[in-house]
Amino acid sequence: MSLALPSGLRFSAATSAFQIEGSRTADGSGRSIWDDFLEVPGAIVDGSTAEPACDSYRRPEADVALAAGLGLDRYRFSIPWARIQPGGTGPGSTAALDHYSRLVDLLLEAGVTPFPTLFHWEMPSEVEAAGGWLDRDTAQRFADYAAIVAQRLSDRVAHWYTLNEPAMTTLQGYATGALAPGRQLLFGALPTVHHQLLAHAGAAEVLRANGAAAVGLVNNHTWVLPLHDTDDDRMAAHLYDLLHNRVFSEPLLSGSYPDIEALGLPPMPVREGDLDRIRGSIDFYGINFYNPTTVTAADDDSPIPFDIVPTPGVPYTGFGPEWPIMPAALRDLLVDLKRRHPQLPPVIIGENGASFPEPDRATRVDDAVRIDYLRGHVAAVAEAIAAGVDVEEYTVWSLLDNWEWADGYTQRFGLVHVDFETGERTPKASYDWYRGLIASVRAGEEAR
Repeated sequence: MSLALPSGLRFSAATSAFQIEGSRTADGSGRSIWDDFLEVPGAIVDGSTAEPACDSYRRPEADVALAAGLGLDRYRFSIPWARIQPGGTGPGSTAALDHYSRLVDLLLEAGVTPFPTLFHWEMPSEVEAAGGWLDRDTAQRFADYAAIVAQRLSDRVAHWYTLNEPAMTTLQGYATGALAPGRQLLFGALPTVHHQLLAHAGAAEVLRANGAAAVGLVNNHTWVLPLHDTDDDRMAAHLYDLLHNRVFSEPLLSGSYPDIEALGLPPMPVREGDLDRIRGSIDFYGINFYNPTTVTAADDDSPIPFDIVPTPGVPYTGFGPEWPIMPAALRDLLVDLKRRHPQLPPVIIGENGASFPEPDRATRVDDAVRIDYLRGHVAAVAEAIAAGVDVEEYTVWSLLDNWEWADGYTQRFGLVHVDFETGERTPKASYDWYRGLIASVRAGEEAR
């Protein structure tokens, strides 16, 4: 617990609805793009579905007790669009809104601030069928949905995330098809960047009109490294950095897109006034960080000019070389962001965590490797703060083991082990470590 953490740093843990809730048809929930995607043969590596996952829709008290037991300042959870607004149009489901209202009340009663996310990849199937994030009209539909939720919860919820990881929606959902909705458009996916940012801006306006104190989105960011010190690899790294990081950060932080057209990429579908709305739309900048990305120049006949390759000389998580462990990359990312944007708003680390192989049946897991991962990344945050980056909050992904999207039940990120046959929850050693870290920081604050 000897980490040099500044006074006032808040601590959180996160989950997302589709990954933990189960009860997919409860309260008249509509279908989402993930309900559709998991029915595609071979799309989910273990052939599983998200039913019942952690059965959290029927067990909110258990999850809130675990969040409170950590001593969290905030709990990040998501509200699924398709459950609130089946079909993506019309009034909200009273039963579903009642459920999330109850969850908010449970958190407040436990002394934990609710911090909901309005879109954690769960688009109603009908909205996708009408064009999804390729269609500008989806931004307005999302704002309408945000209004329904805000009108019900804003009397008790003041802090909001709008979108989770728009980069992954664009890159994996629409460009490569690795995630729902499974499109394979390559650079034809780029309009989804602008429409997601426009949706965020519209939702932020709605939330502020309903009294929100702080609104932001949270994007997946990575520190991009060239494999070789060559012009070709440096250019490949630059292009990947633009696509994964800067086409999302620059409009929010500077009011303009990088000049991707100069690199032969299609222009963003920007209309007059869009960028002004986007630039003024965040009170904080949310960053999900898991790993750096190493790239090399692709062969001349490749449809994309870069290849993602293993990062040399570092260990990996349970995903293997796809997810290298390099805590210093988080520090470098944060410091570089502050260097390029001196007026950078407060930063929230919205997700950080790692998956490692663990037993399926209920048991106490001594996950020292996860503790090492988390300790290293918390230390990286502390170093970034010492270098002048205003990081307000650190969030562990995830409170619970869950259904891990296309990887099904094969990856476990939780501070709490979940037996998916019985639903039994067993805190891991990392749960105790995180609880101790939070307690030690609080004790230090009280002693000052």
